Amino acid sequence: MMGPSFFPSRTVALYMGKMFLIRTFAILAALVLVLQALDLLSESGRILAHEGNGQSQVWRYVSLRTPEIIARFLPFSVLLGTIITLTTLNQNSEVVSMKGAGLSAHQVLAPLIVTALGVAAVSFAFNERVVARATATLSQWQAVDYGPLPVDRGERGNVWVREGNNLMNVRQVRGRGDAAMLGGITLYVRDGGTLRSVLMADTGRREGEGWRVEGARRFDVTAGRMDVLGSTHIGDGISPDQFTLASVDADGLSFTALASAIDELDAAGRPTKALEGALWHKLSGPLSSILMPLLGAVAAFGVARSGKLFVRAVVGMGLGFAYFVADNFALAMGNLGAYPPFLAAWAPFLLFFLIGEAVLIRTEE
Repeated sequence: MMGPSFFPSRTVALYMGKMFLIRTFAILAALVLVLQALDLLSESGRILAHEGNGQSQVWRYVSLRTPEIIARFLPFSVLLGTIITLTTLNQNSEVVSMKGAGLSAHQVLAPLIVTALGVAAVSFAFNERVVARATATLSQWQAVDYGPLPVDRGERGNVWVREGNNLMNVRQVRGRGDAAMLGGITLYVRDGGTLRSVLMADTGRREGEGWRVEGARRFDVTAGRMDVLGSTHIGDGISPDQFTLASVDADGLSFTALASAIDELDAAGRPTKALEGALWHKLSGPLSSILMPLLGAVAAFGVARSGKLFVRAVVGMGLGFAYFVADNFALAMGNLGAYPPFLAAWAPFLLFFLIGEAVLIRTEE
C-alpha cells in the first residue's frame, strides 16, 4: 500500500487532479457533441422514414446513443486530458519545481493516476447502469426500424432458430426456461431446399418437447391456400434456451447479466469464448484510464524550452493510440479464437503498462 509520502502535498495533489479532470471532461464533451452530430446526420433519415416519427424520436435516439459514445471515447479523453495537463505543467515550469523539491517522476504522476482510478470506477458504474441498458434498448429499436419502442427491456427480439430443415423466426421472447413465452411466430417448413409451407402464429408457450401456439395460420405454398389452424403443436426438439440464448449481445448486458448468460450457454454446451473475452473487457476497458497518465507522462518531463515538448506530446499520444489499436486487435483475435479470453482482454493492458514504465524510467528515472 502506498504511503502518504509517495504523493506531493495535499494542495498540489488537489490542484493537479482538478486540472486533469476539467480538461478530460471538457475534451469528452467536445468529442461527444461533434460525434453525436455526425452520427445523427447519418441516422436521422432512417428514424424519420418510419411513419409517425418526429422530433421526439430523434431526441430519443440521441439519449440512447450518447451513452455509447461517452463510454467509447472516455479513455481517449483521459489520454488527451493527461497530455494537455502535463504539457501545461511543463511549460509553466511547475514540473521542474516539483522535481527540484525532490519528487520523483512517479510522485509527480501519482495525483493523476489516483484521479484516473476514480474516473475508471465512475466509467465502470456508468457502463453497468446506463450504457448496457441504453445499448440493449437501441438495438431493439433498430431491429424494428425505429418503429414503436419495445417496452420490456428483458425481451429478446427477432430470434432465428433451426429445426432440421425448418427455420423459425420469433419476433419477441419473454422469460426463460419452460416459462418462456413467444410472440410473433413464423415457421418455414422446408423439404430439402424447397419451401413447402409457412406457419404463422400470434403466441406460443412450452408444451412437452415442443410448443403450443395460438392463432395459427398455415399457408400451403404448393396449393396456394391459407388454412386457419387455431391452436396447434409445433417445434418438437426446439428447446427454450435456443431462443433465450440465441442472440446474446455482450454490449447490451451488464457484467453480472453477461456472466449469468455465459454460465447458461456453457451449461447448454454452446461456445462462450468470445463472450468471456467481452466479459473481462468490461473490467479492463474502464481500467485503461489508469494507463493514460503513464503513457502520456513523456510530455511532462524534459526542458520545455528545448523545443522538444511538442515531440514528447506526440510520442505520448502515439503510445496511447497504439494501446487502443492493440486492444481492439486482441479482442478481434479473441473473437476468432486465436487468443484465450483472459489474454485477449488483459494482455494489451499489461503490455502497455510495462512499456509506459520502461519509457518513464528510461527518460526520467
